[in-house]
Amino acid sequence: MKKSYIVIGIILVVILAIVMFFVGSYNNLVTLEENVDNKYADIDVQLERRADLIPNLVNTVKGYVEHEDEAIEKVTTARENLVNAKGIEEKANANNELSSALNNLMVIVENYPDLKASTNFINLQDELAGTENRISTARRDYNNVVKDYNAKIKKIPTNIIASMSGFEEKEYFEADEAKTEVPNVDFSN
Repeated sequence: MKKSYIVIGIILVVILAIVMFFVGSYNNLVTLEENVDNKYADIDVQLERRADLIPNLVNTVKGYVEHEDEAIEKVTTARENLVNAKGIEEKANANNELSSALNNLMVIVENYPDLKASTNFINLQDELAGTENRISTARRDYNNVVKDYNAKIKKIPTNIIASMSGFEEKEYFEADEAKTEVPNVDFSN
């Protein structure tokens, strides 16, 4: 009789250990997924901040430049695409498009010394450069937590729990480095 209690006790301990493992693994996956969502929100905040700066920059540039409507229109359209983008891939593409349009605009600005000397323009450029750095940091932080999350849901035995619970791989926020150069804000010329 005592042997049967010991066997039942061992079975219960093993079952409890398995249940605790599954609960712990599930909770860990939930935490990692929440970290991914949080870092994605950080990117969203910085992209929104950048989008909010663009109208002021465009209006300042419009006051100085002549015959540059195409460049200004490209920036305005790219900003609108970023604001309306949904999902990681669409936001990354819209971010790349806006970076390219801003870089082109900064090349044009070089031809307008009065604009380059404008305090308002310089302040907007500084704000934009700071925001570009924040976006870069937020993107790196997001991609780091995505890497941790994706690795966790692929590793044995957590992959079993992940597939049973509907955890899916997350996309990285990839930016085309050739299109994301921070605009040059050196106005010392």
